[in-house]
Amino acid sequence: MLRRLRWRIICPYLLLALLSVGGVGLYLMGCVREATISAFQQRLLADARSCESDFATAFQKGDDLATLCRHYGSELGERVVVFDAQGDVLADSAKELGTLDVSHSLSHALSGEWIEGTYLSQGQLWIFAMAPLRVQGHTVGALCLVLPLEETGALLRARRALLWGMVGVSLAAFLLGIGLVAPLAREIRHLREGMSRVSQGRLGTFLLPSKEKEIGELTRAFNRMVEHLQENFAQLNEERTQLESILEYMADGVLITNDEGDVQLINAAASRILQTLREEALGKPLGQVVRQHQIIDLWRACVERQERRVEFVELRQQELFLRVFALPLQQIGQRTCLLMLQDLSQVRRLETVRREFMSNISHELRTPLASLKALVDTLREGALDDPPAAQRFLDQMDAEVDALTQMVQELLELSRIESGRVPIRLAPVSVEDCIRAPIERLRPQAERAGLDLQVSLPSNLPSVLGDAERLQQVVSNLVHNAIKFTPKGGRILVSAKVEMGEVIVSVSDTGIGIPKEMLPRIFERFFKADRSRSGGGTGLGLAIAKHIIQAHGGRIWAESTEGQGSTFYFSLLIGESASDL
Repeated sequence: MLRRLRWRIICPYLLLALLSVGGVGLYLMGCVREATISAFQQRLLADARSCESDFATAFQKGDDLATLCRHYGSELGERVVVFDAQGDVLADSAKELGTLDVSHSLSHALSGEWIEGTYLSQGQLWIFAMAPLRVQGHTVGALCLVLPLEETGALLRARRALLWGMVGVSLAAFLLGIGLVAPLAREIRHLREGMSRVSQGRLGTFLLPSKEKEIGELTRAFNRMVEHLQENFAQLNEERTQLESILEYMADGVLITNDEGDVQLINAAASRILQTLREEALGKPLGQVVRQHQIIDLWRACVERQERRVEFVELRQQELFLRVFALPLQQIGQRTCLLMLQDLSQVRRLETVRREFMSNISHELRTPLASLKALVDTLREGALDDPPAAQRFLDQMDAEVDALTQMVQELLELSRIESGRVPIRLAPVSVEDCIRAPIERLRPQAERAGLDLQVSLPSNLPSVLGDAERLQQVVSNLVHNAIKFTPKGGRILVSAKVEMGEVIVSVSDTGIGIPKEMLPRIFERFFKADRSRSGGGTGLGLAIAKHIIQAHGGRIWAESTEGQGSTFYFSLLIGESASDL
């Protein structure tokens, strides 16, 4: 590029110099030529005056004009021609040179005028001078002297000077052009290199201003452009980082497709929901990424109608319930579309849990209330007159009221624990103290049920960070459940061990067990794996235990084989580990 620019500057400059020198040279050569012609014409006129009288005398006496023409032609080195009054040639010193083209001037010479001029014959320019021949005052003919315009020394010197002048001026113009263009080319090369570095992303490129005014202003403008680019790129990068962070941590899935229907953007949530990798999804058609006809139909309707569309989609295999938004992005492309996938599975599950909770609590309240109503009606209808029967009915009513009271208290306690209104006073406590106290309270009940209740604790158990009273409540609930669901002759074992900075407490029984499909739900409120063998419990004990353990930062879970027994586990942080956290 720089070479082309250099020659684009030098060539016009060189051409201008050559045209100027050539024009001046041609003008000077023309002047020299005109001066040479004029000098030859004056010479011919002078020669014509010197011999005009001799030719007039010879013409009067009738002498041999041809001999006289050859004599003067040889002496003067010119062609000498004599014409009569009718314009015919009487004598010619060099007939072999061809005819004379002087008819246009001959008439003037025969009328008594002295004439000089030129004519072109056979590619040669000829100069002539004509003088009238007078005898006794009458013009009887005309004398013509002719000389070819030869390459005189003046013309040769002028042509040679013009040639060398053009060569010298061309060389000087070329060298001067190189000298003028070289600094400019160097500055332009620096600018080009700087722009090339900027185009490669090296935005820290700045150039030193040139001493040349125009190039210096261009360099300063380049530096200002780089500063603006740095500011704009920094702002764009910041906005892009913020947008990427927002998209990355959004719970909703986001996809953007281009005009061809290929995926241009997909965030982590969408990759998780659609079970695909971002690298595999980018650039692929939407149908290959989504593979869900309802979402594809929704996207197609949005693209074709260019309007916002919303639809609920259920992915049964993944157990997901989605609300899908399709929005046309006309400002980006004619068929560009934004798909937003809102995972409402948890909301739906919570709604299901709420409905089940209402159903369960209604069921749990209906039984004791119906029993109370029946007992009251029985008393009202005459049982009051039978004191033993009345006392028995009152005892049953008292038991039902106690059951209702326990249920209400457990619901209130569960609600307070979930809302955080029950303070958990964390302090280093002995695991053995948290286990043995509730075990001793429940041992008589286990003995009445014909069960073997044992405790196996290592001697070096570390203390844990917890609320002793609440932890005893958890152990009591788990052991009480084991007693209720273990047949007579069974065995219950409470043990503990240290594992990876935690103390894991387990309550194992040889009871009826829990079906595998019901294990994930046993910590829900009012959930009973087998209502026919539930033992009359409220179904809130395990839910309370779960929230207490979670409030301690631990975990609670269960393992069971139906018909072979169950094992409930919960973990607690060791006192030193918890304090480090």
